[in-house]
Amino acid sequence: MRRRLQLLIALAFLSCVIKSNAQLRRGAYSLDLSGTWRFAMDVEDIGVSQKWFLKELKDEVVLPGSMASNGKGNDVTIHTPWTGQIVDSSWYQKPEYEPYRQPGHIKIPYWLQPVKYYKGAAWYQKTIHIPASWRGKELQLFIERSHWETTAWIDGKLIGMRNSLGTPHIFHLPALEPGTHQISVRVDNRVKDVNVGFNSHSITDHTQSNWNGMIGRLELMAKPRVFIEDVQIFPDLQQKRIKVSVKIVNTTGQPSRASLALSAKAPAAEQLPTLSEKVVLQSDTTEISIIYDMGKHPLLWDEFTPHLYQLKTTLHAAQATDLRQTSFGMREFVAKGTQFAVNGRTIFLRGTLECAIFPKTGFPPTDVDAWLRILKKIKSFGLNHVRFHSWTPPEAAFEAADQLGIYLQVECSSWANGDSRIGSGDPIDAWIYEESNRLVKAFGNHPSFCMMVYGNEPGGRNHTAYLKQFVAYWQQKDKRRMYTTGAGWPLVKESDYNNDPAPRIQGWGQGLKSIINSQPPRSDYDWSAILSKWNHPTVSHEIGQWCVYPDFKELSQYTGVLKAKNFEIFRDRLQQNGMLHLADSFLLASGKLQALCYKADIEAALRTKGFGGFQLLDLHDFPGQGTALVGVLNAFWQEKGYITAKEYSRFCNAVVPLARFPKMIYYNNETLKVPVEVAQFGPNDLLQAAPKWEIKTAEGQTAFKGSLNTIDIPTGALTEVGVIEQSLQAITEPTKLNVSITIGPFQNDWDIFVYPAALPEIAEDITVTQQLDEEALKTLQGGGKVLLTPKKGSIRDEAGGNIAVGFSSIFWNTAWTKGQAPHTLGILCDPKHPALRAFPTSYHSNWQWWDAMSHSNAIIVDSIAKGLAPIVRVIDDWFTARPLALAIECRVGKGKLLLTGIDLLTGNDKRPEAKQLLYSFATYMKTKDFNPATAVPVERLRSILR
Repeated sequence: MRRRLQLLIALAFLSCVIKSNAQLRRGAYSLDLSGTWRFAMDVEDIGVSQKWFLKELKDEVVLPGSMASNGKGNDVTIHTPWTGQIVDSSWYQKPEYEPYRQPGHIKIPYWLQPVKYYKGAAWYQKTIHIPASWRGKELQLFIERSHWETTAWIDGKLIGMRNSLGTPHIFHLPALEPGTHQISVRVDNRVKDVNVGFNSHSITDHTQSNWNGMIGRLELMAKPRVFIEDVQIFPDLQQKRIKVSVKIVNTTGQPSRASLALSAKAPAAEQLPTLSEKVVLQSDTTEISIIYDMGKHPLLWDEFTPHLYQLKTTLHAAQATDLRQTSFGMREFVAKGTQFAVNGRTIFLRGTLECAIFPKTGFPPTDVDAWLRILKKIKSFGLNHVRFHSWTPPEAAFEAADQLGIYLQVECSSWANGDSRIGSGDPIDAWIYEESNRLVKAFGNHPSFCMMVYGNEPGGRNHTAYLKQFVAYWQQKDKRRMYTTGAGWPLVKESDYNNDPAPRIQGWGQGLKSIINSQPPRSDYDWSAILSKWNHPTVSHEIGQWCVYPDFKELSQYTGVLKAKNFEIFRDRLQQNGMLHLADSFLLASGKLQALCYKADIEAALRTKGFGGFQLLDLHDFPGQGTALVGVLNAFWQEKGYITAKEYSRFCNAVVPLARFPKMIYYNNETLKVPVEVAQFGPNDLLQAAPKWEIKTAEGQTAFKGSLNTIDIPTGALTEVGVIEQSLQAITEPTKLNVSITIGPFQNDWDIFVYPAALPEIAEDITVTQQLDEEALKTLQGGGKVLLTPKKGSIRDEAGGNIAVGFSSIFWNTAWTKGQAPHTLGILCDPKHPALRAFPTSYHSNWQWWDAMSHSNAIIVDSIAKGLAPIVRVIDDWFTARPLALAIECRVGKGKLLLTGIDLLTGNDKRPEAKQLLYSFATYMKTKDFNPATAVPVERLRSILR
């Protein structure tokens, strides 16, 4: 309660400071330039040569904003010059996309589609009035965020060019007399000499869109002739002090004397004195370092207690007084062996990416409230870390993360791969250094700014050498955060930490050979072997990437500049194949599988001793790169209906009970023996913890329960707490059991499946076969019953044999991975169907379906009979949306056939699930419920088999 009260006081205090800073910028100090600006598109790029900066432009727009938000630009066509790689160009050629290539009906499947598109130069112009009180002041034009390059003129005089993607564009104006003046700004969103990479989320149409405009604060600022240009604060926790580096600009041209006063304060902190020093100012720029004592008990900043201080820096010079308010935190973020530590306490990074996805506006928000909404949602899912993939957010994101205690990895707006390279002597090499210096100057005081890299997955012949130098440069220059080469690679010993793609249950290109698709389900593996190669921390790179079916209800939310035309294409495809009524079922069933995959990925990371953490791709959907629906949240950070924040945070949190199941499928003559651990990275040790376990049936009845030894569980470690050991002999029916472990307020659970070790023989009047041979045909023609369970690979390609079926959901998406397996999203069934009576299941995939999915081909239902209702469906890729089945029933001649794409016979003595499912199907076939209505010719059945 006390901590909550302190947090509320701190937030109120910070809000007052933010308002105070805004007042300093406005009124006598600044002129707000938001509102109506004159505008012109420079389609032919002739504005400079024709001196548009001397003319009065005729069109109008409202800023902050973009061309798209103002309805300016061109209609999207098949010739639109997108910014971003197109891996799958089938939209341009395939006949099924022809309706979406027609003028007036363009629908792009690759990413969210802007209402208007423009790439090139555009001009923005505004008439301003300089008040008399500003005579003799130093004036600056401040553009918080522009996309991309800006060139500015005042009264027709060129004042400069800026090309930062992640920091404000600030122009120093010449001396202006009071009165009316004209500002002209040319914004160019083309990739020019500096190529950060066309897939970089800072510029690409895959995510925020390649917008043209200016957003955030737009101001003309007045400063005294001697003013504070920069304040950087370097906390020293051991000495309980800060080093303050102040940069002062003197534009008088004469050396002078001044005094500098520092005063820091925070809610609930001890009162600190004001420190004043006399300083001698050079005739241009002076840098001063001052040590400021933070008292006996400075408040520290971390994820649990995000205490923030405000440093007031006041410069008293002969000409005037200048003031700067700077927020900072007493925080130390360092390596502690192979893990990270904040203020000496070992932490575990539980992160997600943020890839500049803002469907309403097409550009990032610049207000703190918007970022608080996003980051609070992230934190509610048990995460404490955000990686900004190949872009830098506006300052509001840092301020929100400061308030909430979230650790940020910030990148210098580049993904230099494909069409761009680093370390090759191109202009981007110098620009990365310039941009990183701009980032640290603008945002370096924020305690949430803990990690910095050049950007994502670099390419280039000399990229490793270049990035080693980049890391060394920043390690020597600024120790407030940690540095690594690039997100993903290269991995080098010189880095402070690794961003490594290896520790995950499915890597890029692994397909059906990944852990989750090639090995029977279990939870006793970890990434220790990968970590053993390194002496510094490793945080895994872009784990997850598990897809879910599109939620077509989401379409109504796209009310802004970006539209989900890709969803409209996918919806049309599903409707054409007669399954639109199943859209919500496909979403929920695939969502349950997606959540299961994420749980497996996250728990594997938490089970690994000495691991630094993980970065998900992603907690919410990535709408580009072919449409990667990898989020349990949609692109608006909203839940989709199949897992809540409360459910997700059971397996993703500061404290998580873990169980190392050697397998998830058991016979009832076995004993369950499961080591139990706790990943404990909470604020304090858990003293005298009493772990409890319980095993319940699907109906919620307690089958078994017990306790483990009382134990102290230290924070900052993975701790073994005991072993669950329980005979399963009392389970006499095929059963799904839920095993839960509770430690205080923390609980986690897993589903396991138990089957009878001995089953009755299958009735003699049912023919079970792997081939549609003469005996099977004779049985059918005589009115008998046949269970046809062909070997994997027996279905012809045109009937589904070329569909890569795996247990997991689709990885990223098939369009952008060139058809990487698997191609499906799990099963959908009616759990009450009598064919599944002896094979307990929910409507979606769970671990008991791993065996079936690993030994099967999907069958395209229409290759047998149009509109046939399967017993068990397979959810197809949304690009193709074919009706797929694992099990169907039909009449053949006078007989009845149950056809399954699962091989239920080969090696089933070691496959409990196969034996049980075979028994369940056969038992069903003995009953009167087995009475299929659809008749299928023998020739049609033969045509689908090899």
